[in-house]
Amino acid sequence: MLNKNTETFLCCGKPLEEAATVLFGAPFDSTTSYRPGTRFGSRAIRQESYGLESYSPYQDKDLEDTAVLDAGDLELCLGDAAAALNQIEERAGEILDAGKRPFLLGGEHLVTLGAFRAVFARRPDIHVIHFDAHADLREDYLGARLSHACVLRRCWELAGDGRIFQFGIRSGDRAEFHWGRDHVATRRFDFQGLEETLARLAGKPVYLTVDLDVLDPSVFPGTGTPEPGGVSFDALRRAVTLVCSTANVVACDVNELSPPYDPSGIATAAACKIVREMLLALK
Repeated sequence: MLNKNTETFLCCGKPLEEAATVLFGAPFDSTTSYRPGTRFGSRAIRQESYGLESYSPYQDKDLEDTAVLDAGDLELCLGDAAAALNQIEERAGEILDAGKRPFLLGGEHLVTLGAFRAVFARRPDIHVIHFDAHADLREDYLGARLSHACVLRRCWELAGDGRIFQFGIRSGDRAEFHWGRDHVATRRFDFQGLEETLARLAGKPVYLTVDLDVLDPSVFPGTGTPEPGGVSFDALRRAVTLVCSTANVVACDVNELSPPYDPSGIATAAACKIVREMLLALK
């Protein structure tokens, strides 16, 4: 099951036995609340990665020297969120049980829940660092508890209070923000306090989830729910690099790229570069 993909992210074709990190895609967007299309995100990231150099001048590192396997996309049941999450959980569990780090490419943000369940089952002391425009803390969205608008609430139900740290949040309904005050740590609008959070989490296992709509739509138009007032590309690059190089990241994901809403390709290029920088920074 965990064999090299025929079309891999740039330079990520190591055999499983050599790999420290395993990329896999979850092309799912059936609970998207506004504009669908994120099911095409993981494939676009792979295809467009070849427009990048494997070398990062930011970190003076090269993907050619990294131990990463790209195991390809899952074939998910698009009409059944629960079934799709079970498939994602199973694949992430296989990767963890092989002693590797899962790196999930979405897909809408709900896909995080499947991978997080697999991590939590093996590391119940897991903490979450969450970059996003949206709080994603609703109890339900239009009656659905399995929605990308509820994904961090479902993660909280597993991990509990004091385990989730959000950054860049600038959208959500009033009830989400009021509920979140008592249960999660939320930094609105930017990444201030990230270094202090990482110091607090030193040595503890971390799940990093990156919803790319944390970026301002002026630099990342290709997403389903764009929110003006976001961070710059360089701010996000610095933040993911800091987390991946500092924290004990046992699993991570990047999600919510929707290529159909960006004919120019600049959003996909930004997503590719964020993935590259994360892979290079992971310890």
